[in-house]
Amino acid sequence: MELVRIDGSYGEGGGSIFRYALALASVSLTPVEVYNIRAKRSRPGLRPQHLSAARLLVQMTDADVEGLRVGSTRVRFVPRERRGGKYVLDVGTAGSVSLIIQAILPVALFADSPVEVRLTGGTDVPMAPPIDYMKFVFARNLCLLGAKVEIELLRRGHYPRGGGQVKLRVSPTRTLAALELTERGRVEGIFGVAHAVKLPKHVAERIADSAWKRLLEAGENADIRIDWSPNGHLGPGAGITIWANCSSGSTLGGDSLGKRGKPSEVVGREAAESLLRELRPGAAFDRHTGDMIIPYLALARGRSAVTLTEFTSHAESNVWLVGRMLGVEFDVTRDGPRWLLRVEGRGVS
Repeated sequence: MELVRIDGSYGEGGGSIFRYALALASVSLTPVEVYNIRAKRSRPGLRPQHLSAARLLVQMTDADVEGLRVGSTRVRFVPRERRGGKYVLDVGTAGSVSLIIQAILPVALFADSPVEVRLTGGTDVPMAPPIDYMKFVFARNLCLLGAKVEIELLRRGHYPRGGGQVKLRVSPTRTLAALELTERGRVEGIFGVAHAVKLPKHVAERIADSAWKRLLEAGENADIRIDWSPNGHLGPGAGITIWANCSSGSTLGGDSLGKRGKPSEVVGREAAESLLRELRPGAAFDRHTGDMIIPYLALARGRSAVTLTEFTSHAESNVWLVGRMLGVEFDVTRDGPRWLLRVEGRGVS
């Protein structure tokens, strides 16, 4: 099969292009060379967290690989097969477990047998979806395409020390179903998890109460549970993820992460306002699912049409990358306050 060359500096030029290029190569068993990796960053090239995802993909595909080292700006990756089985990965830092899941989930869905991966790293860290979003929002939305994904949180890990543990279980499928979902329908329930680790319990309680009050101001009630642990963790941290289950079957989310000097009330209110902002346009998917679901729509078989609350720069990069890697073109149009995505998925052979 002909080698596909991907310019890693496209768009924002971050690590996302690299991760998704290897993910799509792994599913389609297409040789790929990614160059100019993270070229626009202050420290260009691969960082340790990028290597972790790539090395796991090498195991899962029995790939030949060149250039996989810290600082490298060019990697050649030639996958051979899609292997199921049990895997273990310790990022070794607070590198995001959620971003590792982004990279490995596509190939796990089309592996030759069930996949179980035990991951150690950051579960709730800046610049990445919290693990509760991946579990309660994104994995549920993937179910609409027929995917069977289970995410189990064993222990939280915050920046800068990480140490969180997550178990990912995936039941492979032969085909993902195309999806027509342009209206989210009514909100049937709002739920959430406010967490605090190695901090007083009232931190999580105040976060939850603040989010609940802001939602109540907007005419929405919510069931927000407390996840508190006084110890058993490498470092302190707090945050909240809330989500709305809708009559269409879709789930939209909002979240906020605590940090030193940031009042708990601000954390809770931020998350509530984030969710309310995502609900306002009436789109099927929020901006984060909108980013992440694009490769799966391309890998589904048949015509899909979905609406997003926002067409972000990450979404634009993923649409470009899918076109280069899979030859699948998206039709993206503005639909009032929403964005409409249409695509003819190619399936996976």
